[in-house]
Amino acid sequence: MPALTDTSPGAIRSLIPARVDRLPWSPFHTRMVIALGVAWVLDGLEITVASSVAGALSKADTLNMSSTAVGAIATVYLVGEVVGALVFGRLSDRLGRRNLFMVTLGVYLIGSGLTALTLGASAGWVVYLYATRFIAGTGIGGEYAAINSAIDEMIPARYRGRVDIAVNGTYWGGAIIGTLGSLLFLKVLSPHLGWRLGFLIGPVLGLVILLVRRNLPESPRWLLMHGRAQEAEQAIRRIEQEVQAAGRPLPPVPDDRTIEVRPEPHIGYFRLARVLFRDYWPRSVLGATLMIAQSFLYNAIFFTYTLVLTKFYHVNTANAPIYLIAFAVGNLAGPLTIGRLFDTIGRKQMIAGTYILSGALLALTAWMFDQGMLTAVTQTICWCIIFFFASAGASAAYLTVSEIFPLEVRAQAIAVFFAIAQCFGALGPVLYGHLIGGGHDPFKLFIGYLIGAGAMIIGGIVEIVLGVPAEGKSLEDVADPLSLVRRAADSVSDFAPGRARQRPAR
Repeated sequence: MPALTDTSPGAIRSLIPARVDRLPWSPFHTRMVIALGVAWVLDGLEITVASSVAGALSKADTLNMSSTAVGAIATVYLVGEVVGALVFGRLSDRLGRRNLFMVTLGVYLIGSGLTALTLGASAGWVVYLYATRFIAGTGIGGEYAAINSAIDEMIPARYRGRVDIAVNGTYWGGAIIGTLGSLLFLKVLSPHLGWRLGFLIGPVLGLVILLVRRNLPESPRWLLMHGRAQEAEQAIRRIEQEVQAAGRPLPPVPDDRTIEVRPEPHIGYFRLARVLFRDYWPRSVLGATLMIAQSFLYNAIFFTYTLVLTKFYHVNTANAPIYLIAFAVGNLAGPLTIGRLFDTIGRKQMIAGTYILSGALLALTAWMFDQGMLTAVTQTICWCIIFFFASAGASAAYLTVSEIFPLEVRAQAIAVFFAIAQCFGALGPVLYGHLIGGGHDPFKLFIGYLIGAGAMIIGGIVEIVLGVPAEGKSLEDVADPLSLVRRAADSVSDFAPGRARQRPAR
């Protein structure tokens, strides 16, 4: 059967989404995941490098910045991420995934590379430093929207959950690289040179990945929904040829997986708001709750981690990064080891379970902390266990907001909920920093930990009530494209025997 046939003026009949979902795993998918997934490695690396070199930037022989000025570097970077997600997310829905994931990586390379060229401690150079961190942040923020969209649209449905969760979890791989790299440069080299080389780790890695991304195709789904049917056919044939060249046979695609679409005109802000907050408002409540809960918890714990170790457990500042590496390893292990269960057991069960379990464990650990039962080592072990589950759940929050909305607004939806989460998440470090104070009253921080635990438990409960069972389903079955005219027939989703397709209620 032909891949597409015109059925009425302006409409296209196609099997392309089904052809993407029936593909077996191949070297093409591995290469794509590596090329696109590096975005989270770079973000974790950037945040960690900025935190690690903070002490060096306050020295007289470097930039001689005050503690407040150094702390503002991270704030400027996070603001850049929000702006980048909103701006580039919109452009990704309009101009294509491939165009934007090339541009956003380029923006990041320029911003982070220029940071290392900060030459002086004058007010002008400090402004320059902030500007470069803002630029780097916009690039990474744009990466979140463009790349989550591309991965979800090009990974076969039965692998989508585990791949997306693992990719999001690699943020902590970047944190480990950033910590080790910063320690190496700051201890072996002079602070004047070491902090600059720390900020160049990311651009060097990104430059290599940029070359790999050049050979990736545009999302066939995006091309189809934007009326570029012949280009979509060329893209999916290219992918199929690569899969077959690797010796992987392609199963046939049943005709009843055909969909008919009529490309939508430009989606404006009003239409976007109507889709998110009227047509799909329960899913927006779900996405916002999951994203806010994980962002608040992570920002609160991660950005005050060193303060807790040094003020309550009297850990030497120079040794604090060792504990940070252990914390990052626990966060990295969760998504990589249990991510597949989100495809097999199910989204609702696993997301609700990881959120509620991590919240309950945090509440228990908070009580132990208040009772003086923990040391720096046992506190770190407890956090590793808690965030083993919390990290998988947090990664699944990004998966959720990227797969439960129509393709035409997917990148913008990711950007909107990412921005909402960052705004609420920014409150965490401020609140917890105040509760830590001079490290004399653990009860205040105990209350803070209970707030974080409560946020995660609420997120799990909302998932139970409003969660979408998207495992193994085609994206077009999870959320009807805005351009959808009709389907050939109701059918079994994604070739999984015995699983009935469920169309979402609007």
